[in-house]
Amino acid sequence: MALARFKDLCLDVQDEARQVPFWTAALGLRRRADRTDPTVLLGETAHHSLWLNTVPEPKTVKNRVHLDVDTESVAALEALGATVLVPATREQGWTIMADPEGGEFCAFVRTPERLSGYRLYEVVVDCADPGRMARWWGEVLGLPVGSDQEHDWWWLDAGPDAALPFESLVFVPVPEPRTGKNRVHWDVDTPSIEALVAAGARVLEERPDWTVLADPEGNVFCAFVEPPPNASGGRGPRVTSP
Repeated sequence: MALARFKDLCLDVQDEARQVPFWTAALGLRRRADRTDPTVLLGETAHHSLWLNTVPEPKTVKNRVHLDVDTESVAALEALGATVLVPATREQGWTIMADPEGGEFCAFVRTPERLSGYRLYEVVVDCADPGRMARWWGEVLGLPVGSDQEHDWWWLDAGPDAALPFESLVFVPVPEPRTGKNRVHWDVDTPSIEALVAAGARVLEERPDWTVLADPEGNVFCAFVEPPPNASGGRGPRVTSP
């Protein structure tokens, strides 16, 4: 049984004037007109949302979590303000790029029939032990785990009930340890913070509307407690984002 379900994505930015138009176009989202602090980019459902949180600190290290984006061309992303870091090759079928603030992401060029309005393909997490992290998040989200043993790549598929609003949550090995706060993270809805802690999460901070936690490798995520199924009134709208 899943301990939580995916809620939405959050991205730390310094300059909304540059990042909002870029990620709106790159992901096929639209800006929520009645929300400015933080800015919210909306998609087909609430789970497709991207919250842009303005932070004072600049990006100084490689993103530990990054987005993979479907696109009609690398040139289209460059026209929006992205730069190419590592071009695609025959062996590596994707282009490593940077957004207008230097945040790494990967671009996958698709034929028109494979493109949809929503362009987020995958979310990728750098790990010391990707197998352990995939199994942990698989248990938390109640999703099946797949792997490529040759490359030590692991992933969670969206599942038949579309538990993720993108194709896969991917865990890959890297030699360097995590340093600094991730500039990309995801939020979850959960019936129990205590169950997440019992499974191996660590509470970092209690906020009025959510709890900031860390997974077993220290990646921060935020958990929003869902009301009991029979509770009257339901949960109110999200007030803000960490």
